[in-house]
Amino acid sequence: MPSSLPRSTPADQRVDPAAILSFLDAVDERPGVEMHSLMVVRHGRVVAEGWWAPYSAGRPQLLYSLSKSFTSTAAAFAQAEGLLDLDDTVISHFAEFAADITDPRSRSVKVRHVASMATGHTRDMLGEAIMRDRAEPVRGFLLIPPDRDPGTVFAYSQPCTYALASIIQRNAGMPLTQYLRPRLFDPLGIGHVGWHTFPPGREQGFSGLHARTEDIAKLGLLYLQRGRWEGAQLIPEKWVAEATSKQISNPGEPSPDWRQGYGFQFWMSRHGYRGDGAFGQFCVILPEQETVIVTTACTIDMQAVLDAMWTRLLPGLGTVSPGTGSAQDQLSARLAGLGLPASPGAPAPADWGPWTSGPFTIAASTAGTQVQPALTSVEVAPQAGGWQISLIEPANALTLPVGTGAWTVSDHADRNGETIPVAASGGWLDGHTLRAEVIFLETPHRMDITCSLPGRTAEAVWRHPPLTPSKLQHLHCPG
Repeated sequence: MPSSLPRSTPADQRVDPAAILSFLDAVDERPGVEMHSLMVVRHGRVVAEGWWAPYSAGRPQLLYSLSKSFTSTAAAFAQAEGLLDLDDTVISHFAEFAADITDPRSRSVKVRHVASMATGHTRDMLGEAIMRDRAEPVRGFLLIPPDRDPGTVFAYSQPCTYALASIIQRNAGMPLTQYLRPRLFDPLGIGHVGWHTFPPGREQGFSGLHARTEDIAKLGLLYLQRGRWEGAQLIPEKWVAEATSKQISNPGEPSPDWRQGYGFQFWMSRHGYRGDGAFGQFCVILPEQETVIVTTACTIDMQAVLDAMWTRLLPGLGTVSPGTGSAQDQLSARLAGLGLPASPGAPAPADWGPWTSGPFTIAASTAGTQVQPALTSVEVAPQAGGWQISLIEPANALTLPVGTGAWTVSDHADRNGETIPVAASGGWLDGHTLRAEVIFLETPHRMDITCSLPGRTAEAVWRHPPLTPSKLQHLHCPG
């Protein structure tokens, strides 16, 4: 059953609430940073937590590459149970590929190399691996000879983690989520999680996990405690030490917190180490400060979030300044009132006739760099107390209520019966134009939609597009 970490106040754990307020100010000041959640844990206790409405505590989030740190944890269990060894070659776990994989470097790639992104390739190999063998990307990956000797060069490459996850699932005889349930999720009190698969039946490992903000914090706390949880050693302390220390150098990375080295599916940072995922999904572990900081977000300026942690939040860990009581009151109010602004627009017109006489056909985006979702048309209609919009794909559709001046949250099923949690707001910009924004609440992503009566056309674009083309049915936590 899910359980919660103990709660405390910042001052009781020697955290300056003014420093957390300063961090919130810093991210608010960055127009390219959209925060979705924050949790700060010190001495094993949550001292600050908040969700930017309509995001909320109970919903699992798509973690993108922060999933990798959970895969690393599965590998820790697998090694302890004899399912793999870091010095095994990858090919030794796929005997049926042995005759196909002839390149000496490919045959010498070890489990430790895929765990540390050090297979000798110099680029991300995902597209090439899938092109070589869509049905078995591990074979496709191994068919591509490394550019250099394994263990000598870093390249952040998704098939590395995919191969590691595939070895675990193959040898355990079950998906990662099933394998981790009695070993990690249940002991830590983590409830439902979901992991996207590719191909069907095999969980991705490198991405695709959905978990709550507090679940991420629990993983970080497990590593902060060197693998111990409530008196039990869940994962070997040796694994924690190796996974969270530099296994390979990566001086060529452009951003300062991405060139500190890489462990086993953890990044080294200028302070501590971290798991991270695209668009600002962070689990930052600071052993010296006995602190875990978790964020979920939607930003391409991920370095700005870490910069704000180092300059604003970090100085307040271990210090309490005068006026703490006043700052704590301000922080409590600030965290309780976090929210994303709703889409502007006036209420629906009195005459619905022109708006309900047929679908609005998706037209090409007027901004050539923007990515469009897989919609073919949009329909709008009145409903009790407001209005609704239908997002239509070639083989699917989702109808959802839209709030005017506020977010309306709903959990409706699409045409295929998949429940897709969303929040929507919108309104009329003038007599012939309406705008709606739809947030897919179990992902970082938002869709902007504009419908125009002249020509009955609609434009739909992603605010920040998903990393892989996503249909409606993919925009929620699996299972």
